[in-house]
Amino acid sequence: MSDDLALLDLAEAAGRVASGAVTSVALTEACLERATAWQASRNCFIRIDAEAAISAARQRDAELQRGQRRGPLHGVPLAHKDMFYRAGKVSTGGSRILRDQVAATTATVLRRLDAAGAIEIGVLNMSEFAAGPTGHNIHFGDCRNAFDATRIPGGSSSGSAVAVAARAVFGALGSDTGASVRLPAAYNGVTGLKPTYGRVSRHGAMPRSWSMDHVGPFGRTARDCALLLQVIAGHDPDDATSSVQPVPDYLDALGAERLSGLTIGVGDHGVTLEPAVAAAIDESARALERIGAKLVRVALPDLGPLFRVGETIIKGEAAALHRQWLETRPQDYSNSVRLRIEGGLFLSAADYIDALRLRGVMTEKFLAGTMNGIDLLHLPASPVLPPTLAESDMESADSETLLGLFSRLTMFMRPFNFLGLPAISVPCGFSNGLPIACQLVGHPFAEATVLRTADAYQRATDHHRVVPTL
Repeated sequence: MSDDLALLDLAEAAGRVASGAVTSVALTEACLERATAWQASRNCFIRIDAEAAISAARQRDAELQRGQRRGPLHGVPLAHKDMFYRAGKVSTGGSRILRDQVAATTATVLRRLDAAGAIEIGVLNMSEFAAGPTGHNIHFGDCRNAFDATRIPGGSSSGSAVAVAARAVFGALGSDTGASVRLPAAYNGVTGLKPTYGRVSRHGAMPRSWSMDHVGPFGRTARDCALLLQVIAGHDPDDATSSVQPVPDYLDALGAERLSGLTIGVGDHGVTLEPAVAAAIDESARALERIGAKLVRVALPDLGPLFRVGETIIKGEAAALHRQWLETRPQDYSNSVRLRIEGGLFLSAADYIDALRLRGVMTEKFLAGTMNGIDLLHLPASPVLPPTLAESDMESADSETLLGLFSRLTMFMRPFNFLGLPAISVPCGFSNGLPIACQLVGHPFAEATVLRTADAYQRATDHHRVVPTL
């Protein structure tokens, strides 16, 4: 077994600190060493705060010596997408426009992580204004795939996935408006959860689209995601859209070796997948069946309308958020991001309101039809392996070609932002050294079932254990 403490899972690291087997300082130093080593080639951080992280780790160790443990993440190093505000600190949103903005408030999710004892070692790279599925960023440099630096890491939470994959941090938060947690998780061989809409507060998180944004965790395992979700989930009076639904014990739901009594619908989607992706997705379904799940074939409806109506909402809300900057600072956007946001200015109020109205109707229909009689839906995360950075460069490629590529990358993910359903990306294979992932989609607020299934799958497989090398 390696003596590199950074290779521990988040849950293991937290347990060792709690027991006194390792110090927070030792964990933090191990993570900072890997963060520095990987940064030169992968550019997953916008800022590394080494001195502050070590100081915080010393404080956590001193607290433990006095018998004071803040919570389940006491002394564990994390880092997050640079869109979660922390009072007195700059939060760039991956943009030039906000690169000097000092936050006046602290995001609810960061306050909850602080209360649980976590440490922040820096902030992570992201697509500009969370508007892009590739990880390109002309302002802070492109983030690169943990397994192949010539490939995209996925976006917009690119740095979060790469930092967790590189074992530079034990976990991270990102946002998912149209795949932005699940796609980079899939492309970097880590686990990424998009909770139910309203399950996690978005107060103090830079918005992309009020009606579609979800905050979610990245971990090396489903257990790590469960631990992070346990800390950040729950109603927040500062976020009117956060749910008052009680938060169950997600960790208590884990540990099953068998999935007896669980029915999983295998999505019959009719989409041609890359051959290696198709083989890995089929094998992941068979693996779930081997550990006790009942598989049934489910004919998916055309996901196109869900995709398009959701896109109408995103474009309209993003344009409203950015209207003033588009008028006063258009030159400070990358061309591709500005053009995509500007498109929302040409939508009519009727189009936007119709899209919002259809959301409830289409969600009810999907639950009553596709999800009827099944506990989870099993799908590919993405139909293709990660393309290269060069062929998906938003500033140089033809815009229509790129929009077609973006739609293909996220075709199985974005509909569930519109529907607001919980979904997790789980590593299920490799092809030519590149990760492949399946996706499990649950009923509203059924994160416990989603996590329990992913955890059981990871107990039976080891795809999530593969560590990229420099």
